[in-house]
Amino acid sequence: MNRISVICFTVLCCLQFNTSAQTTFDLEGQATLLLNYSPENTAPLFLGLRYLPKAKLVAPIDSSRKFDFECSLNITTIAFAYPFDSITGDADTQFYRLWARYTSKQFELRAGLQKIDFGSATILRPLQWFNQVDPRDPLQITNGVYSLLSRYYFLNNTNIWVWGLLGNKKPRGYDFLDSNQWLPEVGTRIQTPIPKGEIALSYHYRNADTRTLNGGLPLYEKLPENRVALDGKWDLGVGLWLEYTYINRQKYFGPFTSMNLLTTGTDYTFAIGNGLNVVGEHLFLTGGHMAFDIDFVNHISALMINYPIGPYDQLSFLLSYGWEENLATAFLNYQHQFKHITSYFMVYYNPSGANALPVSNQTTNFGGPGIRLLLVYNH
Repeated sequence: MNRISVICFTVLCCLQFNTSAQTTFDLEGQATLLLNYSPENTAPLFLGLRYLPKAKLVAPIDSSRKFDFECSLNITTIAFAYPFDSITGDADTQFYRLWARYTSKQFELRAGLQKIDFGSATILRPLQWFNQVDPRDPLQITNGVYSLLSRYYFLNNTNIWVWGLLGNKKPRGYDFLDSNQWLPEVGTRIQTPIPKGEIALSYHYRNADTRTLNGGLPLYEKLPENRVALDGKWDLGVGLWLEYTYINRQKYFGPFTSMNLLTTGTDYTFAIGNGLNVVGEHLFLTGGHMAFDIDFVNHISALMINYPIGPYDQLSFLLSYGWEENLATAFLNYQHQFKHITSYFMVYYNPSGANALPVSNQTTNFGGPGIRLLLVYNH
């Protein structure tokens, strides 16, 4: 994968020398340096370097239709430092995005490694089916999925999505099960405006692979799974939204055979200083041995506060709490924009061994208290 990703990126870059006058080519990138100290971890010091180069080619067909292509790499180098005695490290290069797209005035068809994201919730997201975005990550880094996605937009802003996935394995969002990598996944979504807001209905089918699990749950190579979801968002002076997902597994899978995930949320910007934005969400999760059984219940609450101190500074705070485990996650982030670099200074506490929030990558899964410095350069 490393050599293939570099070759594909290089080929797309070379196309800039063989394009027509109407075709445009852009080359940009994002470089980040992360330094983390978390004293309760075995390796308390962490240094991470990431570079995301992106090449994009846009080829118009006429005034209303075009093809465009995007290729970006995720180049990472990490190092862990143990107390006074040793340093270990690793480096890797993978595709971050690799897709081609056809668009017209009301239609879009995109194929390849891409990000698929929809839903109304902000922090606790039952509809996070295809990505691993962590709300604590200011850069919103997430792996993509290999998929074919089509979208049609009606003139009244109703839109229909149809997708198919193949070649994806890792769990996503609140999933704890792998997908069977070489069995196709399919789904659809219809979203339509309503008075004061919008509402949507989604469906997804896949086969899960449970053979990597440890414990008393059944091990299946193919575990058929249906997901049905309803989400909506309204502006009624305050923002209100909900996301609901029902998961039904067609073979017995203990208390996880049937699951319900419901998030309700609200936000409001108070006229304090430059505007204090407050977001609150609550996730209600149940599981059962049969449809509509409730064998266990989990409640998770989250609060996010954002305050722009000035044109170059912003302060944000995120708190989540799992009621059954009595586990809290706290994350404070101060952002400052220099001329060419954006800096983030973060102080956090993550409970060891459990987390109410999806973890996107190695930058957010340190247990216990810690501090973090993130420097970002975009070109």
